[in-house]
Amino acid sequence: MRLVMPDLLHGYLSDEEMPNSLLLLTPPPEPASDTFKFDLEYARRVSESKDQIRFLQAVSDANLSFPHAVRSFEAVLGIDIDELLTPKLYALMRRVMTDAGLSTYTAKNFYNRERPFVVNKQKTCTPEKEEILRKVGSFPSGHAAVGWAWALVFSEIFPDREEVILERGHDFGESRVVCNAHWYSDVVKGREMGKATVDCLRANTAFNTDLVLAKEEVFQLLKNKES
Repeated sequence: MRLVMPDLLHGYLSDEEMPNSLLLLTPPPEPASDTFKFDLEYARRVSESKDQIRFLQAVSDANLSFPHAVRSFEAVLGIDIDELLTPKLYALMRRVMTDAGLSTYTAKNFYNRERPFVVNKQKTCTPEKEEILRKVGSFPSGHAAVGWAWALVFSEIFPDREEVILERGHDFGESRVVCNAHWYSDVVKGREMGKATVDCLRANTAFNTDLVLAKEEVFQLLKNKES
C-alpha cells in the first residue's frame, strides 16, 4: 500500500493505475529555450502586479489542508461543502486531491526543477513553507494538477456551472505563479496531469460509485434548498 501524508485520505488509484508523469510529459524547458524565457518574463510580470486581492486568493489557494481547501470552489459551486452536510462530496474531493497530487511526483523527483523563488530570490506567498518547497521539484505543479482535477470532477457534478468551475480550476493553478512557487510551464503541465488523473479515475469502479453518490447528495441538497 502506498504511503501518504497522515492528514491525507488514500486516493482511488493504485500504483499501477496512476498516470506516470515522467512518461506522459515532455521535459521542463531548457534554460536557453524560448519557453524558459517566457517563464522568466511571466514570473517578472506577475511579481510586479499590485493586485492585492489576487495575491490573497493565491495565498488561500496554496493551503490544501482540510477543511480550508473546500473553500476554494464553494463560491462557484453555489453550495457549502462540509464533512457533515456533504460527506460524500467532501470525501471525494479529498481522495481526488491525493491521486492528482501523487500523479506529479515521478516527474518532480526525476527532474527536481528549481522553483522560481530560488532563481529570482524573491519571496513566495507562503514564506513559512519555502524550506520545504526547496526540497521538492517544481515540475509539474501538484497544486495545478489538483485544482484542474477538482474542476473536471465538479463540472460533471454541476454541469450547469461548468464554465465558472473550469475558470476557477484554471485560476487555482495560476495562483502558484502568483505565489512565485511555480513557473508558468509547471502549471501548464500540472493541468495535464490533473486531466490524466481524472481520465484514469473514470476507469476506477470505486471512484465511479462515489461520484454517483456525490451527485445524489448534491441533488438532494439543492432540492432541499429550493423547497
